[in-house]
This record gives sequence, C-alpha cells and structure tokens, in this order.
Amino acid sequence: MKIEKIQVLKGPNIWSTYRKKLIQMRLDLEELEEQPTNTITGFYERLEAFMPSLYSHRCSPGVPGGFFARVKEGTWMGHVIEHIALEIQTLAGMDTGYGRTRETHTKGVYHVVFNYEEEKVGVYAAEAAVRIAEALINNLPYDLEEDIQQLKKIREQTRLGPSTGSLVEEVIAHDIPWIRLNNQSLVQLGYGKNQVRIRATMTERTSSIAVDLAGNKEETKRLLEEQAIPVAKGITITSVEGVHEAIRKVGFPLVFKPLDGNHGRGATINVKTEQEALDAFEHAAKVSRKVIVERFITGYDFRVLVIDYKMMAAALRVPANVIGDGKSTVQQLIDLANSDPRRGYGHENVLTEINIDRDLLDLLDKRSYTLESIPTVGEQVFLKSTANLSTGGTSVDVTDMVHPQNIFFCERIARIIGLDICGIDIMAENLTQPLTENGGVVLEVNAAPGFRMHLAPSEGLPRNVAAPVIDMLYPYGKSARIPIIAITGTNGKTTTTRLIAHLVKNNGYRVGFTTSDGIYVQNTLMLKGDTTGPVSAEFILKDPTVEFAVLETARGGILRSGLGFGQCDIGVLTNIQEDHLGLNDIHTLDDLARVKEVVINSVKKSGWAVINADNEYCVKIGKRAGCHVVYFSMDENNPIIVQQSNLGNISCVYENGYITIKKGGWKIRVQKAAQIPLTFGGTVSFMIQNVLAATLTAFVWGFRTEDIKTSLETFIPSAAQTPGRMNIFPFKDFKIMVDFAHNPDGFNGIKQFLQTIDSPQKIGLIAATGDRRDEDIREIGRIAAEMFDHIILRQENHLRGRKKEELLRLMEEGVLSAEKKTAYEIAPKEMDVIEHAIRMAKPGAFIVALSDVVDNAIEMVQKFQEKERAGKTI
Repeated sequence: MKIEKIQVLKGPNIWSTYRKKLIQMRLDLEELEEQPTNTITGFYERLEAFMPSLYSHRCSPGVPGGFFARVKEGTWMGHVIEHIALEIQTLAGMDTGYGRTRETHTKGVYHVVFNYEEEKVGVYAAEAAVRIAEALINNLPYDLEEDIQQLKKIREQTRLGPSTGSLVEEVIAHDIPWIRLNNQSLVQLGYGKNQVRIRATMTERTSSIAVDLAGNKEETKRLLEEQAIPVAKGITITSVEGVHEAIRKVGFPLVFKPLDGNHGRGATINVKTEQEALDAFEHAAKVSRKVIVERFITGYDFRVLVIDYKMMAAALRVPANVIGDGKSTVQQLIDLANSDPRRGYGHENVLTEINIDRDLLDLLDKRSYTLESIPTVGEQVFLKSTANLSTGGTSVDVTDMVHPQNIFFCERIARIIGLDICGIDIMAENLTQPLTENGGVVLEVNAAPGFRMHLAPSEGLPRNVAAPVIDMLYPYGKSARIPIIAITGTNGKTTTTRLIAHLVKNNGYRVGFTTSDGIYVQNTLMLKGDTTGPVSAEFILKDPTVEFAVLETARGGILRSGLGFGQCDIGVLTNIQEDHLGLNDIHTLDDLARVKEVVINSVKKSGWAVINADNEYCVKIGKRAGCHVVYFSMDENNPIIVQQSNLGNISCVYENGYITIKKGGWKIRVQKAAQIPLTFGGTVSFMIQNVLAATLTAFVWGFRTEDIKTSLETFIPSAAQTPGRMNIFPFKDFKIMVDFAHNPDGFNGIKQFLQTIDSPQKIGLIAATGDRRDEDIREIGRIAAEMFDHIILRQENHLRGRKKEELLRLMEEGVLSAEKKTAYEIAPKEMDVIEHAIRMAKPGAFIVALSDVVDNAIEMVQKFQEKERAGKTI
C-alpha cells in the first residue's frame, strides 16, 4: 500500500457540512485491491486479537461486532484502515467515530476519511493505521501501546488547555464561531467587528494594570490591606540578609514564594529553621529576584473564582498526598495513586500524575522520609507544598458552603484589583465562617486562574464556570457574527463578488471581500493573488474592522481543506460548466456540482441560496438545499421561474431588456440592462447573468431596490473595479480588451460579445492552462478560430506540469479543427505579443488578450496608452 496524500479538512467539505474536522487520505492499495480481507489467511483472527475493542464498531450492519462481521465476510483494506485510525484515537482518549472510505475514479485508489480532534493526531493516526494494517497482513509484531502514547503526547503538545478548551466548548454550545490564533491559547471568538479575543482565562476586557498588580504579590497585599482585607503578615526580600530580617520580623513558621511566580513554582511552606529558610530563599530566587516571606498560616487552601465581579465557584484544594498502609513504600504509594484512571498525562484527565521533583523530596526530607520509607497505616504524607492541580493536587467543590460575608470580600477583592476574571487564594479553617472570625487570610489574587478544579472537582458538584465568561463577553442581544455572503460557481464568481461587495459598501457597511485577484477591505487591496480559499476567508473574518464579508469561494480551497467558515447567510451559485475536470478526482460535472454544493449546504437554515435556474446542475442543488431558495434566469418563462412565481416566491429575471425582481405575479423592474455599465449596453449576456445574481442577493438581504439600482449604475467595469474582466482600453486607431477567460464557457461568452463589435479586424492573443483536459484546450482553440480573424498563440505561464510545446500543439489542433479557417501564428518567447498585435492592427481593429496570456497584461496596455497620450510612437 502507498499513501499518496493526506489532507486536513478544517471546515464544511464534500464529505460533511457538520463534521468539519476530517482527515482525507488518498491511499493506493496496489496489489491489495485484488485481496479483500477474507482472502488474507488469518487476517481476521489477528485483527480481532490485536484490537478487540473494534468490536464496538457497528459499521453498516448497525450492531456491535458489525465491523468484524464485514472483515470476516470480506472488505477492502482501505475500510479496515479507516476503522483502525478511528479506534487508536479512541484508545488514546479522543472521542472519534465518523468515517467513510470511497474508491476514486482510479481503480485501487481510495479516499479514506475519518474525523479527528487534534490535527497532528489525525495525521499520525492515518499513517499509523496503515502501518498496523501492513503488520497484521504480514503477521508481524507491532507495538500498539507506543502509538497510543505518541498520540497522547502529540495531543498534549497541540491541544488547548482545559480552561481555554472549556471556553471554546461553551462558545460552540452558543453557536459562536471561533478561530485559534496561535499554537497556544490565543483564541478569537466571533468574526470581524464582533470578535472578542481570549488568552486562556484572560479576555480583551481584562485590565493590563490589574494583571500587573496581580503579578506583583507585594503590591496586591498592600492594596488589600489598605481596604481592610485580611492578608498574611510578611515582607519582601532580595538577599540572604533579608532572610535573617524576615525570621526576626515575621517569625517561624514561614512561607517563601517568588514575587511574580505562579502555579506554585519556587514556593516552600512550613519553614521552621534557619537552614530551611536559606534553602527556601535560594529555591524561590531561581524564579524571581524578589521573594515574599510570610507567616505560615495553618488551615486549608481554598480557591474562590470571581467572574464579572460575581463569585461563581469555590474549591478546597488538597496538595498531592498518599495515605500509608503500613506495607507500601512512598514510591509504591505514588505509583498506586498514579494508576488511578482519573490521573493522566498533563491535562488529559481530571487529575494530573504526581511527579517526583525537588519539592516532593524536600517535603519527605522534612519528615526524615525517603521514597523507600514505609508510612504507618492511615498516615497522610503530603508530597507537594502547594495544592495546584497541575502538580497532582485534588479539589473539592465548596461553592454552596461559602459564607455571604466571604462572598462579599471576594467580589470586593476582584474590584479592588480590577480583574474581570480572578482566582483568590485563601488560607482558612473553613469558608463557612467569615474570615474575620476564623482567622483566615487572603494569600494571593491570580489573573488567568485555572478552571479545571471547578469544571471537574475530585469531589462535589462540577461547576460550568465557562458559561458566565461567555455571557460576560456576549451578553444577550450581542451578535458574535457578521453577515457572510459566499459566491461559488465555474464562471462569473469574481465579477459577481465584486458587484455584491459594491452593493454592500454603498449601503453603509465596511465590507471585506476575497477574489481571484486579491483580498480587499473597503477599497484597499490588502493582499494580491488568487485568494479564494479558506485561508483568505479567515483573513477577512479575523479583521476587526470588517462589518460584512463577501467571499469568492473556489473549488480548489474546498477540496484542499474545506470552507474557511462554518456557515453563511447567503450562498450564490453562478453556474456549473466544464472546467478543472480531471483534477483532484473531479472528472464529471456531477463531481464538480458536489464540490460547489458545499457552499449551498453551508447556508444557515434561515438564510438564502441564490441559484442559476438556467443551469440544470445548479437547479438540482437548489432542490436539495436546506434553506430558502431563490432563482435567477435570463428567461422569465423558464419552468423553474414560472413555478416559483406560482408559489409566490421571489426570483430575478432578464425580461424586455430589464433586470426585474419577480415576487409571485408582481414585477419590480430595477433598471434597464443597457443602463448598467457592467453589461456593456446590454450586449454581454454572461455579465447580465452576474447582475441578476447580485441583484437577487441584495434584494433577499433586504436592500431597497432604489439603492440596488444606484449601485448597479455606479459599478463601472474597469481595470480598477473589475481587473481582468472585459477591460477595454481605447486607443486612437484601435481598442484592446483584456479578459481572463480560460475555459470553453468563458471563451463562448467573449465570442458572443465580439459578435456585437463592429470591427474590420479582430485579433486574439490566447494561451491555455496546463491542468485542463486535452479536449478543453483544443476547444478553446476552436472557439478562438471562430471569433477572431487572426490568432497569436503564446504559452509561457500556467504550464502546471506540462510542456509549453504540448499546450501550443493542442491549441493549434483546435484552431485547425474549426470550420472557419483562421490565420494564426505561434509567438516565440522573446516576442512582445501585445506590441506585435498593435503593429499588425488595422484602423478600427479590436485586439483581445485572453487567459492571462501575458504577465501584467493590464499594466503593459496602460503603458502603451500613456505612450500614445504623450505623443510617442507605440
């Protein structure tokens, strides 16, 4: 077997609109294509013995053991690998279960598709599943546990921490989109101008001054003490001399902790001798130059969580410890504690494994114990000086036991420091009595407090502390989204996108849009290039200034990694024509329609699909859509339009020379096509179709027809407004048009336009695109022969794996196959083809440069115009 390609799908895709996170592996079974599982001796038995947990996979029979039944009766190895990839992720603690295996148009080559939780884990699982299958086929030993541990390790390295993860889970439950902004915990919630950023449990509302104060324990203590909050007595020191001063002023027992430390790093508690104090200072000084020394307060360690200045949870934190049984050593008791299934690596489980470090050994040494010591029956041996869950501690929920006065204290502390989310550490005998009565003190105030102890306490009621954070960031009535219009289809996408963006902008929105020539915010080009994929869509959705997104969405990005957004408000489908066939396992128009349908399937239920009623493949998609559907057509008598009118539905048609909205039996004429510049006086039918799509989109969004009319009249086709889309440059004796038509349907559109042009000589400069089918390249040559009087063939760009001589030959064959015999020439590389065409042009000639035949064709033509204006010879 051979893995040809592994793709990571991150958004709605051809396999599923709702399961966005999928691995798609293109797998060549090679000789195994002829060997289903029932023909491989012993394979079923070895698989069952190796991974008995696969029994839970129901597969198509729909019952436990269903997958094993399929293996026994005979299935293909791609199907087996799909199930292995899912199961090894499950064994590593990740809940996966969706999978599909489908043969491509190439015999023996399959798409193996399965879901993942973490991207790198999914890729590893794909590769590991193939290795496992090969080992089972060849009856070779395989270490499954090593793969499972590696999967766990990769997950811990890449996934969000428990606190950030809980917030993301909550926004998903609220149907709020999110984007991870780095490989750590910086996350964007919402889109565009409605976005909010979080980093772990800090939000963009969190005051930087408050974070700075919380990080300075000395300053925090001073502010709290001034406001009559009970705090531990202590001083800050920076030297060994300060240790002696602290012993004299504060007195034993002491606590040493770094001024700006966290998670208990560098802290030492219950220091009772001078030597212990010196050691504790040295340990803390490794973390911070300044060290706080406080009186060690006996009692229990509590953490109170305050969100939006309201107490939400409280937990009793217990440092990692073991209970003696009179027989086991400390090391054995630690191993026993770590065998608890609730403990895991890092943050993978409710509890964290207890690691042996300096702090643990120091605490044992204070009891004159070592790891080999045997505690007595019932003896509790504390192993860490702090109660952090990250060091193996446990937590008990005590939220319902906190005295009202203590709640008042904690909410007041949050306001004194100024933290919207804060964790308050308290040492007291209990929280059921006021701190002023039981002698309890506030030890610290923490910015970015961990949520895990509250989300999943070892004992007591779990508290969903993520919910109030999201309620604070997105109170009732505040939207997290911005409107999204996505445009897809074969031809007309870019022009339709630009026209819709123009309509939106003229209605007062700051619009961000993506096209095949660049990313724009309002009128500013932000990034040049073909920007029609998911990365470009995210660029717009990440921009905090954007109020409305209009996204051209091409086939390539959908196939490569899915959509860059989860759902849109309007999906526009311009047409489905023969283009890009033979690429990425897309061989037929039905295959291509399946790709384009992803956009329509992503439209929210209350949204709109704007569909071309003149294209049968588009109509099929419209009939399957799960949202409101409206159609546009060049013919008001189109059966689909007639049916929609009879149902009282909205449509948009070209009738009697007008762009007209139909609503039931009523007609709203928006404007005469001849008065809309984009249609070139109503002569270019494919431009009229683009206008119909954009007009209908604007109407169903809710824009007034008067505003739509004004926008249509002010959208001027030009190199600035519609680069590469029928850009006509007038010269004194001739005209030059630049258009990026690159497929037969696009060429036919240009042909239809040229029939309206009165010119004694029509010269065409054409090129092909190397990743198209041979018949498509020949066809553009044939169409060119029918619409031009002279053709210049040129091929320098877009070879895409082919030789230029091959592309020139195919175009030449197309030219020669045409009924009309047209003169042509093949331009050498060194020739300036535009200048050559200008020199052969007769007065009144019309020169057309198609298919991006020349780099920067628009700029070159504009330079020739400047020369002519300056009176220079071209």
